[in-house]
Amino acid sequence: MAVQLMGDRDFMVFSGTANLPLAEKVASYLGKPLNKIDIKHFPDGETFCQVQEGVRGRDVFVIQSGSPMPNEAYMELFIIMDALRRGSAARITAVIPYYGYARQDRKDQPRVPITARLIANLLTAAGADRVLTLDLHANQIQGFFNIPLDQLHAEPVILKYIRDMHLPKPIVVAPDTGGAKTAYGYSRKLGTGLAIVAKQRTGGDTVDAFSVVGDVKDCDVVMIDDMTATGGTLSAAAKMCRDNGAKSVHAFVSHFPLTQKGVERLMGEAQLDELVVTDSIPLREGFDPAKLPFKLTVLSVAPLIGEAIKRIHGNESVNDLFNHE
Repeated sequence: MAVQLMGDRDFMVFSGTANLPLAEKVASYLGKPLNKIDIKHFPDGETFCQVQEGVRGRDVFVIQSGSPMPNEAYMELFIIMDALRRGSAARITAVIPYYGYARQDRKDQPRVPITARLIANLLTAAGADRVLTLDLHANQIQGFFNIPLDQLHAEPVILKYIRDMHLPKPIVVAPDTGGAKTAYGYSRKLGTGLAIVAKQRTGGDTVDAFSVVGDVKDCDVVMIDDMTATGGTLSAAAKMCRDNGAKSVHAFVSHFPLTQKGVERLMGEAQLDELVVTDSIPLREGFDPAKLPFKLTVLSVAPLIGEAIKRIHGNESVNDLFNHE
């Protein structure tokens, strides 16, 4: 569907430093360079920014992932939005490809914060008029906002890649019960069977998988999850699938906030044939995918984000991006 935009003078895209390569790809998709902003970090750790173009009366988008280093990334985003608000921007949309702190979305222990809600409050206080994000860890986070929020899904990008693989006998597997609904959606669209790995988390970065509900014997497993940081869930689920006769295991995750423990686990324990991630987060600094014992593929969500920005600016439906195969 063609989208009619307002003039370029009303439409500006800035980026923080958390994921500049993705922001540049989004700008390329939009057919315009990123607008200019000077971001500095003083020796004492303070962040300073100066918007170097006039924003008065403009529709402004700021791209900043909540990882790596979520504290610094968010603080930088708040400072940028404050500068834009004080520069009289007409509307500020925070484009957050990865919503950091999303896993702290509920009070499951005494005297703990709900940090996902706190981030929502801080985004609003800093000047965001709306938020655009990708594959939230928990859908209820949408309810933490009192401003409009558009949630994109990496599903169209991932589905295209899976179909192009032409796997002989695919089956979609949820690596835990929490991902069963998402995995079911993929299985319906791919026309495959569905299996679920039951797991029990034994620590912050350790997982014991103990059964597979469904038959994966001689199948090409397509494992779907929203993120992996330590690789614990994927590794345990992949091993369980192998133990139950799976021919191959291909894991797909929207976000890849990899930790050092995750690097070690993927190097040694993960029984994967391929791990497919998106560029919502830049690959961990110093991480060399060539050293992995399996293939790592990075898919770009820049066209998806770019199209959503066009539609928000043109007051068109973002949901229509996901209504058609």
